[in-house]
Amino acid sequence: MFDSIFDAIEEWMRDLLTGMVTSNLTTMFTDVNEKTGEIATQVGMTPQGWNSSIYNMVQSLSNSVIVPIAGIIITMVLCYELISMLTERNNLHDVDTWMFFKYFFKMWVAVFLVSNTWTITMAVFDVGQSVVNSAAGTISGSTAIDISSFTSTISTTMESMELGELFVLMLETFILSFCMKVMSVLIMVIMFGRMIEIYLYTSVAPIPFATMSNREWGQMGTNYFRGLFALAFQAFLMMVCVGIYAALVASIELTDNVHSALFGVAAYTIILCFSLLKTGSLSKQIFNTH
Repeated sequence: MFDSIFDAIEEWMRDLLTGMVTSNLTTMFTDVNEKTGEIATQVGMTPQGWNSSIYNMVQSLSNSVIVPIAGIIITMVLCYELISMLTERNNLHDVDTWMFFKYFFKMWVAVFLVSNTWTITMAVFDVGQSVVNSAAGTISGSTAIDISSFTSTISTTMESMELGELFVLMLETFILSFCMKVMSVLIMVIMFGRMIEIYLYTSVAPIPFATMSNREWGQMGTNYFRGLFALAFQAFLMMVCVGIYAALVASIELTDNVHSALFGVAAYTIILCFSLLKTGSLSKQIFNTH
């Protein structure tokens, strides 16, 4: 009588633990597959395509608030340029007609850059999007982990486990599922953070563009332009990270050693998050910006 009761309790515990393990695995892989699948879509968007409302707001702020400030800076820079040009010519004793043509050309370039700042800035991200789209066609492999085959494999393995092993496996999958949720949120934060950084960076574009016509002040504008390319090509580095992750996930062998397979997936996801975090600083190093 007691044996049958204990057997029933054991069977109930086994079903409970097995269901919890399966639920944890399903939730874990669903979150990871969803977030990693969104990376290629997110990084391939231009600022206008990502959120048109934010794009229009930033463009309006840039044109109405920052451009007038850039006009003041242009005036200061051109005055400084004119004074420097005259003093270098021995206080107008060595006047050359060509110097005035050069000055008016610099003036035209400065006004042209500020007037077309937004177009030039968005053109940089259009180039970055073109590179990402080309990379998406070259990088092969799916980032999604086949949960159906993994669940069938682990279900067969769990049938031969004792209750203690099932309880340990349940704890492992619970902890890993929680960690995967954190990694999924981190991936989303990285994607959204990059786009917000782009909007913030482009909102003040007219100010550094206003300095590019002067040799001394132009370092500000040159460094800003390098920063634009760094942000645009960061998306390409993210695509490379996704391609590496897809290759690593494809190499996972769903064998009877469930623990190694689970921790392998977790390790690869952590590596993906760490690599995505490093793409920003790496891109800035490549373009020598700060």
